Amino acid sequence: RYSDFHDLHEKLVLEKKIDKNILPPKKIIGKNSKSLVEKRQKELEIYLQTLLAIFPLAAPKILSQFLHFHLYEIIGITAALAEELFHKGEQLLMAGEVFNIKPLQLYAVTQQLRQGKPTCANGDARTDLGHILDFTCRLKYLKITGTGGPVGNSNIQEHLLPFDLSIFKSLHQIQINHCGAKLINGLTSSKHTLATLSVQFSATSMMEVLVPEAYEFDQWEPEGASSNPVTAVIPTWRTLTTLDMSHNSIAQIDNSVKLMPKIEFLDLSHNDVPLVENLQHLYNLIHLDLSYNKLSTLEGIHTKIGNIKTLNLAGNHLERLSGLNKLYSLVNLDLSNNKVDQIDEIRNIGGLPCLEKLVLSNNPLSIIPDYRTKVLAQFGDRASEVCLDNTITTEKELDTVEVLKAIQKAKDVKYKMSNSDKKVRYMNRSTTTFKLIYLYNSINNVCLLNLCATHLISFLKKI
Repeated sequence: RYSDFHDLHEKLVLEKKIDKNILPPKKIIGKNSKSLVEKRQKELEIYLQTLLAIFPLAAPKILSQFLHFHLYEIIGITAALAEELFHKGEQLLMAGEVFNIKPLQLYAVTQQLRQGKPTCANGDARTDLGHILDFTCRLKYLKITGTGGPVGNSNIQEHLLPFDLSIFKSLHQIQINHCGAKLINGLTSSKHTLATLSVQFSATSMMEVLVPEAYEFDQWEPEGASSNPVTAVIPTWRTLTTLDMSHNSIAQIDNSVKLMPKIEFLDLSHNDVPLVENLQHLYNLIHLDLSYNKLSTLEGIHTKIGNIKTLNLAGNHLERLSGLNKLYSLVNLDLSNNKVDQIDEIRNIGGLPCLEKLVLSNNPLSIIPDYRTKVLAQFGDRASEVCLDNTITTEKELDTVEVLKAIQKAKDVKYKMSNSDKKVRYMNRSTTTFKLIYLYNSINNVCLLNLCATHLISFLKKI
């Protein structure tokens, strides 16, 4: 409204001594007419352009806020952030809280550092860029959250903004959401301090986050690896124990995982991974979440994750469980929302000595009559130790399991006896056959002797 421009002008005249006559005069008669409104718009546009010409380096704070520079313009954004940290920065650091920042703010800081201009252009020490740099050097917990669409009333798309994280020197934990992973620079500068890394709704591959510099080389190896000469040796993430790259568009577990030798918790859920590979390099991995991917086979999985304790495979395309039979350390297993339809497949996990929690809900086999007891029966004497589908096993179910076990034992005995009878009958048949062959040979030998005797007697008579 014109009254807002009038208030702005009075403050600028008072504080900055600008010419009070540059603001178009107020009209009383016909102020709502269309022609006057259009004329007033043009005059106020000229007024704003004149103010920006008067202050070419940095607009006064009151003018910046009037134009929302603190929301959309580089110097305004950094000035607002610097002033916030001037007042609250030390308190946030002492409390050890997670600091939330927008990609647009990081972009603004990155761009202003590249420009090489004064860090306090408007003369207010509270807005000096140094407050930001001091804070980022000591910050331990950071969260960067972008927007899915334009920022506010602007046309700025945050996921298209590049920014540099090398200004953070002490990060222990960082969470990145809705940013362009390929546009993030300087993340690897925190390799020596970072323990927890989360990147969601941002990446198309693991490599672009964990080893972005690898795209510059034909060959590379992690430091300490003994192999043929390569073009590059990449430092490892020495302190990283937790990596969450869920809800991305990752289609492969690539060899960049070799750079995380101490990783214990890995979350790759809600991606497009079709195959478990390269995880044999993660000797300390105990928790793996591959839920809601595109897995259809688990063959040889024990050679990749032999020491795993918690495994989430929910929401895949699994029909067979044969690859799980050698995961002897497994404690928790989630197989819900897959395509397992045969109770016999449970035998592949029924012998796992440490398994305590099993989830099979929303598989075709879960609608089989007496599904729970038939599944628990596959665990034999350990049935009471297994929690199926987040429900503790009841005494009644255990009684039914004992009955099923007894029936199965009876079937096994009958099967063994049947096989034993078959073996005896086979041996009897074999013995009879041997006797017939012996008798046949004996008869043939007698006939041969009789023939020889007949010829001998005939010969003697001639003599």
